[in-house]
Amino acid sequence: MHSSAVFLIEFGAIILGLGLLGRLAARLRFSPIPLYLLAGLAFGEGGLLPLGTSEEFVAIGAEIGVVLLLLMLGLEYTAGDLVSNLKTQYPAGIVDATLNALPGAAMALLLGWGPIAAVVLAGITWISSSGVIAKVLGDLGRIGNRETPVILSILVLEDLSMAVYLPVVTALLAGTGFAAGSVTLAIALGVAGLVLLVAVRYGRHISRFVSTDDPEKLLLVVLGLTLVVAGVAQQLQVSAAVGAFLVGIALSGEVAEGAHNLLAPLRDLFAAVFFVFFGLHTDPASIPPVLLPALALAVVTTLTKVATGYWAARRAGISAKGRWRAGGTLVARGEFSIVIAGLAVTSGIDSDLGPLATAYVLLLVVLGPLTARYTEPLARRLTGRRDRRTAPEAEAGPDAAARDQRDSHDQQDQQDQQDQQDQEASVSRP
Repeated sequence: MHSSAVFLIEFGAIILGLGLLGRLAARLRFSPIPLYLLAGLAFGEGGLLPLGTSEEFVAIGAEIGVVLLLLMLGLEYTAGDLVSNLKTQYPAGIVDATLNALPGAAMALLLGWGPIAAVVLAGITWISSSGVIAKVLGDLGRIGNRETPVILSILVLEDLSMAVYLPVVTALLAGTGFAAGSVTLAIALGVAGLVLLVAVRYGRHISRFVSTDDPEKLLLVVLGLTLVVAGVAQQLQVSAAVGAFLVGIALSGEVAEGAHNLLAPLRDLFAAVFFVFFGLHTDPASIPPVLLPALALAVVTTLTKVATGYWAARRAGISAKGRWRAGGTLVARGEFSIVIAGLAVTSGIDSDLGPLATAYVLLLVVLGPLTARYTEPLARRLTGRRDRRTAPEAEAGPDAAARDQRDSHDQQDQQDQQDQQDQEASVSRP
């Protein structure tokens, strides 16, 4: 059979399968991400039916998927929101790095892999998946929730930190000198700062340039601009995801609303392709030997991410329900962790690091949508039981101020719950 015909059949089968899985997930009121990953495992190396001619196209589609996910997330917020959140949430970024990087570094040292591997594994366990979390927020209808700006701030701090982290890791793995590594780092920081400055100061001019009443022209201009900025950022050792996110931040007003409506179907298509591509490059046979340390690392860093989100949301004045939702949403790891692991594998640092990172990310990219959905209900049930046990003691010594504070939190929780129900209803409405 002609290669182009094989490509059309393979890629068409993937898209059709993803559509059916998405319908199944919607019927079950469940995020389709884990189902997409399992489909990737089935079609990947060592799976039931490995792909042939369409794999390269799927890889390109996966890169576009990550870019579109971050662009759409950026369209939800203005440059002023970004700067304000970064100024107020930078302590949360420090807590995030401390709590979630240390377990990875400790695991690498316990396994005897050395300090460079410790730096690499620290990055893998530190960085949450912006792509997965953006998709989960959309699927659960939480874009407008009170805790979402806190989640976004942490993700942006992580993504911007990659502009520093990736050049450092690359220099360590390559064994380059201090001077060469410093030049690479300076370029990365300069580019990230320049793009952020343009987005903040000249966002209105960019929106005016892009604005048009013709949906076709608006789609082409916004998509083309995003891909160009993402590609240039990637070429200059800055994350393509960061570049796409900042393009979304730079667009505002009617342009952002129009672009959001036009790009949403493309985002959903290529995001699904991204998750399939992740599964394609995971050989099931390489997972069992490293499953135990990966599982231990996943459990520890799930708890540390939940603690990070809870602390950051509490610091921002979010109610208890929003704190648990923020913590559960941050659990997923994904694209950045795989990029970091890929750098280490190609340098030959340790043969077990790649499978461990793959197993770890696969566990958390499946667990992440579950924790995002169920952490808050589970915490509410557990804390509700605890409150009922301690109620008689509270009645014995009533404190008016404490009661008022609890009543205030209860009212905010009820408002959060009503907002969540309204958003889920709007998402499920055809």
